[in-house]
Amino acid sequence: MDLEEAKGFRERCTQCAAVSWGLTDEGKYYCTSCHNVTERSKEVISTEAIPNTKIQAINRGLKRKRKLDKGWDWYVCEGFQHILYQQAEALKTLGVGPELKDEVLHNFWKRYLQKSKQAYCKNPVYRKKATVLEDNPSHSDWDSEPELLSDFSYPSFVGSGAESQSDVHPRKPFPISKGSQSETASVCSGSLDGVEYSRQKEKGIVKMTVPTTLAFCYLSLLWQRETIALSDLLRFVEENHIPYINAFQHFPEEMKLYGRDKGIFAVESWPNYEDIYKKIIEVARFLDLPRFPDITEDCYLHPNILCLKYLMEVNLPDEMHSFTCQLVKMAGIGEVDFLTFDPIAKMARTVKYDVQAVAVIVIVLKVLFLLDDNLEWSLSAIAEKYNEENKEDKPWFDFRKWYQVMKKSFDEEKQKWEEARAKYVCYIEKPLYHSSIDRSVAQKRREMVVNLQKQFSTLVDSTPTVEKKSPSSFQFNWTEEDTDKTCFHGHSLQGVLKKKGQSLTTKNSLYWLSTQKFCKSYCKHVTTYEESNFSLSYQFVLNLFSFLLRIKTSILHEEVSLIEKRLFKTKYSKTKKKSSRSRKVRK
Repeated sequence: MDLEEAKGFRERCTQCAAVSWGLTDEGKYYCTSCHNVTERSKEVISTEAIPNTKIQAINRGLKRKRKLDKGWDWYVCEGFQHILYQQAEALKTLGVGPELKDEVLHNFWKRYLQKSKQAYCKNPVYRKKATVLEDNPSHSDWDSEPELLSDFSYPSFVGSGAESQSDVHPRKPFPISKGSQSETASVCSGSLDGVEYSRQKEKGIVKMTVPTTLAFCYLSLLWQRETIALSDLLRFVEENHIPYINAFQHFPEEMKLYGRDKGIFAVESWPNYEDIYKKIIEVARFLDLPRFPDITEDCYLHPNILCLKYLMEVNLPDEMHSFTCQLVKMAGIGEVDFLTFDPIAKMARTVKYDVQAVAVIVIVLKVLFLLDDNLEWSLSAIAEKYNEENKEDKPWFDFRKWYQVMKKSFDEEKQKWEEARAKYVCYIEKPLYHSSIDRSVAQKRREMVVNLQKQFSTLVDSTPTVEKKSPSSFQFNWTEEDTDKTCFHGHSLQGVLKKKGQSLTTKNSLYWLSTQKFCKSYCKHVTTYEESNFSLSYQFVLNLFSFLLRIKTSILHEEVSLIEKRLFKTKYSKTKKKSSRSRKVRK
């Protein structure tokens, strides 16, 4: 923009009556006070080079090239569609079936665009001259299909009520400025609707954000019952196997981003488990999705299978799996109705499958070893003595030795993770700037940063970027052949069991509840977790599993407490009458 060349234009602004003009990249005059863009331009642009600008598909946008920056006119939803496409392709690379992108995610996204009145409706928001679409619906984008994702028909739940409901009860369009959107976009944002989108606060509309794209991905994975839990998805994002931070780098070169687009597409932190979990439920309810496919015993997300996976990962004996299966059955958390996600239910909730599975393992460890900083060490001494005297027999599981091995591996892995985060360089090939005026400044700053990084790397003889890890379902690997680390998978639990008639029972006859008193219903949390109130063994187990899932320790403690509440209903009610100091109860 050139303020000097605009001094000759002396007309008053039709909106604010000011006489202060600048030139846009297209050569048109805009008011520097209110950013109103006029139809007057300094030079005449030939209209022969401009093709028909009617919207034919949501992903193409308006393919009219701007005069100076050669960019397309595009909408914010197109940007999120590009991100979803790249994330779906990344999941496909990780082994997920192509139908997740071509069918499930595609139809979820189409449903969102329709429910939010952005596409597949007669009067989409943020569009100019909506009356033209009504008068000539054959040329609207109502019947068009997005080309970015493969075109498949709606699933059975979409075709019935979504279209008719949106037409009978149309939502109030988002506020649109009086000026031309294409012209306003060149001043305040790269996208056509960036300004309006950033101001959107309509009740009942789920606003699309970059974290919300992960909610769409997980809902698609859950619908397909893929072998990826939520913690796995977020870890793959963190390891840069799935685009998230700087996902806009994958946009086509013609999609220019600046101004308000920075606040929409720029992400400066890694996704949080609880935040994404809440968005999953929010999106599913907004889309009015039906009951998801059943989570049965042969499904990866069933607690029996996930417990086996996490037992292997934290190097615990295989024999513990029979105890976890019994506990799942006793608590009733392995039932299909309990596990299957139903967004339209009265109390819509989805199970935190991975958190629930590790919580079951924590409870089993408490049943076997009590984890009171006393009994587990006594049982370890017995196991150690037996193993020394019977070296040819199957070794008994030694909790102390397991603790020492896992503590070392846990500390090493956590240090690597912290160093990787500290060394992570947010490299932006396509820098975002607040306005087209700041473009040259942003590019110069980027060049300076790159040069400094190169000079520093030469001095320390290292590169600033962290080597990308190969994707894996496991973070810890244990094998019998590894002589450096003891593998406890084949160890026996005989040291913690005793015969009682024809069956075996645990030597430990005590159990303490993780939560004595749950919070009231109006609290945002079920219980609280203060490390100082619990044994060191319990703290270590929670910290280990919390790191594995990249969640807060309090989340796992809460899940343990909720399962205990299902298991010990009678004894839990008795403890409320007793002193809060007494933490041990008879099983």
